[in-house]
Amino acid sequence: MPSGVLRPKIRDAIRAGASPRHVPDDILEAPGIPHTRTGKKLEVPVKRLLQGAPVEQVVNAAAVDAPGLIDYYARLGAERRDRSA
Repeated sequence: MPSGVLRPKIRDAIRAGASPRHVPDDILEAPGIPHTRTGKKLEVPVKRLLQGAPVEQVVNAAAVDAPGLIDYYARLGAERRDRSA
């Protein structure tokens, strides 16, 4: 998680640069963003993992540059799903 000082700065920058509607509910510090072996960001698969979808349905871990990141987002999604249940 970003520090207590950094989180308000991030929110203020988004609010000033875009609008209050764009300020996210959660701001998380992540170890990285997974990419395909050709360098494309896996934004949609990460979103689906954060929503709690199983890894097998979302992405082929063999096609990812850093499979450990997929595990991180899958764990985070499972924790969020369990908290909301």
